[in-house]
Amino acid sequence: MNKEFIQRLTDLVEANLSNEKFGVEDLIREMGLSHSNLHRKLKSISNQTISQFIREIRLKKAKELLLNEDLTVSEISYRVGFGSPTYFNKCFHEYFGYAPGELKNRELNHDAEEQPANTLPIKGKRRKILLALIVSLIVLVPSTIFLIDKAISTKATNAKEKSIALLPFKSLSSDPEKQYLVDGVMDAILLHLSKIKDLRVIGRTSVEQYRKTDKTAKVIGKELDVAYLLEGSFLRDGDNARLILQLINTSDEDHAWSNEYDRDWKDILSVQSEIAETIASELKAVITPDEKQLIRKVPTTNLLAYDFYQRGRNEYMKYENDNCNETALVNARSLYQKAIEQDSTFAKAYVGLGMIIRERNVQIYRYKNQYLENFTDSILILANRAIDYDSQLAEAYRLRGTCYLETGKIEQAEEEFDKAIELDPNDWESYLHKGRISHYQLENFAEGIANYLEGMKRTRGKEYPYFLMSIGHAYQWAGFFDLTKKYYTDVLSILGDSVWYFANLSSIEFSKGNLENALNYTKKAKAIDTTYYTDLGLTCSTLSNNKELYPYYKKFIEATTKSEYIPTAGAHRIGLCYWKLGNFKDANYYFNQQIKYSQELIKLQRLFSDSQPYYDLAATYAFLGNKDEAYKNLDILNKRKSFAHWWVVFLKNDPLFDNIRKESRFQKIVSEIESKYLAEHERTRKRLLELGIPVESKELGMQLTP
Repeated sequence: MNKEFIQRLTDLVEANLSNEKFGVEDLIREMGLSHSNLHRKLKSISNQTISQFIREIRLKKAKELLLNEDLTVSEISYRVGFGSPTYFNKCFHEYFGYAPGELKNRELNHDAEEQPANTLPIKGKRRKILLALIVSLIVLVPSTIFLIDKAISTKATNAKEKSIALLPFKSLSSDPEKQYLVDGVMDAILLHLSKIKDLRVIGRTSVEQYRKTDKTAKVIGKELDVAYLLEGSFLRDGDNARLILQLINTSDEDHAWSNEYDRDWKDILSVQSEIAETIASELKAVITPDEKQLIRKVPTTNLLAYDFYQRGRNEYMKYENDNCNETALVNARSLYQKAIEQDSTFAKAYVGLGMIIRERNVQIYRYKNQYLENFTDSILILANRAIDYDSQLAEAYRLRGTCYLETGKIEQAEEEFDKAIELDPNDWESYLHKGRISHYQLENFAEGIANYLEGMKRTRGKEYPYFLMSIGHAYQWAGFFDLTKKYYTDVLSILGDSVWYFANLSSIEFSKGNLENALNYTKKAKAIDTTYYTDLGLTCSTLSNNKELYPYYKKFIEATTKSEYIPTAGAHRIGLCYWKLGNFKDANYYFNQQIKYSQELIKLQRLFSDSQPYYDLAATYAFLGNKDEAYKNLDILNKRKSFAHWWVVFLKNDPLFDNIRKESRFQKIVSEIESKYLAEHERTRKRLLELGIPVESKELGMQLTP
């Protein structure tokens, strides 16, 4: 079946080989499948995205043509659907490990190596080879171990040596209104350095905590896990700009490099690029020609537009540091619009506007807007416009990726985040999004953890605990509970939020099926914060009917129904609490609301639309006695290739399924889902070991927190 499926895909791609516009959407249409279904099936068979599959077919055909046809590389690139020979060369080299022009020479050398050397009888030859191997092993093993150890040590040292954080630059002006200029210069240099793959660069939000600090460079370096810090001072006086920089080695606090730049303000954009290249050179970082081009790219030639953009960026950072500062968000929007009025092709300003709209429409009002079919359209328009004006702008691809992610276009989202990381290898936000896709959407926990760890290496800001939480959560879903607790404990050591900590200890116990322990932890959280009821009510609702818990049902209902939205995966929990209290009218209202929410999410293919809504529908229908609909949705859910541990726990304990729990059909579904979880647990363990990522807490060997 899988072989026929792949062959059909291959035939479709080969039939459209020379059509460079034939892509993902065309293949989806020809196959008659939804984007998510084709993506999921292809991933399960060959671990490829749709676009990777198409590209592989094109490249393999190109290799065949290069060997058998007397055509130039450019001619072949067009024949297999690449609109640019340069891009074809890049893709070919990445896939095969060498340039297309080297192919024939490599094949000739390979043929020569395969000719047998007829110098010894076979038996004598084998004996001599075996003896030589034994001698070689005796001599080489100790030295090989030494070299490997040295290589690992050198790699770790080099990784630390080529790492840097830019501390907030100081203003040499007495006018506090000029601070945005100082921050803008620092931000630009940081973004230039971020484009260098051979450097690990800590993000802007991570260094804000050091704006007013008396900590030494050594302490800051240890906290940020970097080898170098860049300090700077800046002053603009009319058309003149003065920038003083010093690069500090955090191990001994020596000044590795320093310089003063006195330039005309109109040259500030080129100066920022020059500084980034100089610093990279001081750190002995390799800069590729493509990276150099990105660093030297001028975002706009209109300095007034650039000034408005810097002001807008400064206001947006105020909001980033304080999400309650809505005024800063409004100011940022106005300033970005003014930047576009001055330069209608200013790509960065369009991205800035898109981020603001996303913040308001998607984050603040997510639970209202997710049912609107076009709730990300305006953001997508701005992201596309930015890419039209600058096709090498990493943050534009990241913004577009978030639009696809919110609307359930998982593979397209992955491709956008990959493109963002290709252009900005230090883009921790894209690593975070990729981790969330692997973790939550695809339930590929090992890849999720790997992406989270890559992102975490590049940030130590307020988002750092979120990375720790996410890694712990992924380990929990995969069934590695000791590591889960270790990461949650590290979050506690940073945030000091014992309510959150007890709530998550409750979730661990819940995942393990220890419902009474889960209830005890949620009670501890409630004892610290009397307003805390949400998780407590959820835990209580899965326990047997107990009058002692009735007050918690009531508080859970109050806590969830007084907010702006009803949880899309929680209306049936409210209904269940009402039912246990004997209020059947309100219970039925919320059960019907859950059915409505779930059906809408499936129709719109929103986040988790391939799993959670089917579970919620099945559970609700089972409780209401509609067994046919319950099993219909359970069967759809069971088509998933893998499951997290919590699915098994919920299916085994959720009182919403009590009406069908003892039926053989239900028990068979639960057994199959549990088998898929166990297979995924083992697959995750093996993959984590391959990636060198711990699967037991004792393997960590050190504290995770800085």
